[in-house]
Amino acid sequence: MNNSAFENLSIVASDLDGTLLAPNHQLSDVTKQTLKQLHEQGYTFIFATGRHHIDVAYIREESGIPAYMITSNGARVHDINDNLMYSQNVNPELVQGVIDIVRQDTDIIIHLYQDDQWWVNQTDEQLLSFSKSSGFAFHLFDDKNAPKDGVAKVFFTHESHEYLSTFEDKLNQEFGDKLNVAFSTPWCLEVMQGNVSKGLALQAVAESLGKDLSNCIAFGDGMNDAEMLAMAGMGKVMQTAHPKVKAALPNNEVIGSNEDDAVAHYLLKHLLR
Repeated sequence: MNNSAFENLSIVASDLDGTLLAPNHQLSDVTKQTLKQLHEQGYTFIFATGRHHIDVAYIREESGIPAYMITSNGARVHDINDNLMYSQNVNPELVQGVIDIVRQDTDIIIHLYQDDQWWVNQTDEQLLSFSKSSGFAFHLFDDKNAPKDGVAKVFFTHESHEYLSTFEDKLNQEFGDKLNVAFSTPWCLEVMQGNVSKGLALQAVAESLGKDLSNCIAFGDGMNDAEMLAMAGMGKVMQTAHPKVKAALPNNEVIGSNEDDAVAHYLLKHLLR
């Protein structure tokens, strides 16, 4: 049952991978059921993720509820009818410079989300299997001549977090606050325009509904969730979050893991009647 701290909450926002989705990157039955109950009881639900909107639309369909989609870490927001509400691209003049810092290293895969396209500079087995399971196909691009317009984000994947961290430092030194550079998972370093974050996108959705961030509860596990978790009226951190996330949000409650459907259980216990 609701207690007073939860009474003014009407918007629920959640990250996907590592948070709402089970370890197999699917919605579990208990999570689907919980989302349906939230919708029936009048809550607005928002998927807030680094993923591409085409990829997330498929997950939203699986959930069976109308939901807003904050994608590419806040560079795109779509409403429940798939209308684009909000869009912030990486400055076209910066895109190639970002890629040039990383492209000498052939062990790192470079990705771009450009409007409805997903571009990569090389492929591997893991990428092929992810693309197959999500149904969202990538295309190869020449990293010496990257697409520049309509780029929601550039991101880099590599198996070593420590190794990618060195590029995080280089990008921050080179571009400062012109760009927002954040890890979504320890193996994925993401680059957006400087004024882009899930938190600012969440604020835009709340305002469009005549609400504000005090009416929002948010869940996440990555450094790309930190602004959203700090800005929301309530921000809940997953137990499996990277230590950097917990260090950045020392006063935020840590709940269970996505393996145990912790978000669904938290909502069932505290929000749903």
